[in-house]
Amino acid sequence: MNTIRQLHHALTINRTLVRYGLDEFLTPTPLAVLRPVARLFSFSFRKSAHDKSRGERLRLALTELGPIYIKLGQMLSTRRDLVPPDIADELARLQDQVAPFPSDEARNVVEQQLGAKLDAVFSDFNTAPLASASIAQVHEATLKTGEAVVIKVLRPKIRQKIRRDLSMMYELANWAEKYSSEARRLRIKEVVKEYDSTLEREIDLRIEAANTSHLRHNFQDSELLYVPKVYWDYTRSKVMVVEKIAGTPIGDVRRLKDEGVNMKELADRGVEIFFTQVFRDSFFHADMHPGNIFVDTSNPEKPQYIAIDCGIMGTLDEDDKRYLAHNFLAFFDRDYKRIAELHVESGWIDEDVSIPEFESAIRAACEPIFGKALAEISFGHFLIQLFQTARRFNMQVQPQLVLLQKTLLYVEGLGRQLYPELDLWETAQPYLRKWLRDQIGPKAIFEEVKTQLPDWLHKAPKIPGLLFDNVQRLGQELEKFDSLKQELTQLEQYKLRQSAAQKHAIIGSGFALLSGLLYLGIPNDWLPSLIAGVIGLGFLAKSLWPIKVK
Repeated sequence: MNTIRQLHHALTINRTLVRYGLDEFLTPTPLAVLRPVARLFSFSFRKSAHDKSRGERLRLALTELGPIYIKLGQMLSTRRDLVPPDIADELARLQDQVAPFPSDEARNVVEQQLGAKLDAVFSDFNTAPLASASIAQVHEATLKTGEAVVIKVLRPKIRQKIRRDLSMMYELANWAEKYSSEARRLRIKEVVKEYDSTLEREIDLRIEAANTSHLRHNFQDSELLYVPKVYWDYTRSKVMVVEKIAGTPIGDVRRLKDEGVNMKELADRGVEIFFTQVFRDSFFHADMHPGNIFVDTSNPEKPQYIAIDCGIMGTLDEDDKRYLAHNFLAFFDRDYKRIAELHVESGWIDEDVSIPEFESAIRAACEPIFGKALAEISFGHFLIQLFQTARRFNMQVQPQLVLLQKTLLYVEGLGRQLYPELDLWETAQPYLRKWLRDQIGPKAIFEEVKTQLPDWLHKAPKIPGLLFDNVQRLGQELEKFDSLKQELTQLEQYKLRQSAAQKHAIIGSGFALLSGLLYLGIPNDWLPSLIAGVIGLGFLAKSLWPIKVK
């Protein structure tokens, strides 16, 4: 039965792709021979889509296939190192808005997860969903204690649906990479695996709750960003309860202006929040599209951001942060050699790459960007160009860098939507330089000493004993070394004596042979033969002398 369902699902996918003319993607590959087969099993005619671009047709097909494919398209829109710009731009338009599931099912999930009836926990529960997406939907509610909250509820059987679709994706990826060099170049299996990992995190709401709490802690009492409170007593793997927030959607620019918001300050604060998350905290919101960002306009001159939906977060280690900061600044200074060297130093590119060749490729990719006004230069598109170039030199783009690129594009897009004159470089450059100074200056050294001091103090009483043990061990090793040295000297002496004995034996044998020849040649004169024999015996005796090794 499972095989039949998979076959039916495969035919549905095939039919949808053919209807939108997406079988044309097979043409430039060895898989082009399969186009007639795909059309044969589609059981439908191609939709009237000849007037639409390939990106638009792909977007429409993914929308028709359903929520999981919509999210796949959204993820692919961020992989501009893999996907052509025209397709990436179109996929970025995918909206994660799907029809809600029945409220009775939502109630059942909540009650099963909490182990209690709704009216035992909530004084009010709005059956009409506030929002509905591919993974979950949200309902408004009020706790018995009076706090206004929202309840995020996973879709019923969403895990089974995800596993079914992913199983099909893995099969298609394996098949494509087996027969297509282009698919292998694009690392289709890696893309599916990355998508699988992202979805796995999203379908456990405890992970999102933990991310939300962590981000809230990082910006506790901050004027820049507010993150709603998580109610852990009512949060489970399929249910999350958080504080209900009130604010203006970031995308409603007209309303923000009507409320008197300082738009330049709002844009600048958005940039500052991003760089603070990345370089101060190494923990950044990686899904900052307009639907997840609101603005508290109670103080229009100092507007405060409000972030929700922390299901996807990015992290960077200290080396990644340092190299990224240096890359940005080197790009600003047009120091392409330094950018190339940084990629090798960071381990992103193999050491045997030609630095001059890589530098030249980076220059060719990035110089056109400087033909624009400084305020028009995009951080995000710089990273796209950089990753696309580096990929030709076998750079393995790491997931955290992809998330960073995606987030940066969101931030730039929002910033310039709010304030078109935003100069991201002017805002970011001083921040980056200050961060680098803080990393290598006296303050950084002091902070490192302060951090390590407790551990050093803990180990301090043990240091004399450790030193004594190590000195003893060193003495023992030196004794072993001296003994080994003596043995090597003795061996060398033995080899010399052995060589001398061999030489004496050869000479002695030679003189013995000469003695015999002289006796046979001059029988009446035995004296020369005797002399040669005595000499030969002397050398032979010396060769047999006991070898003494000192």
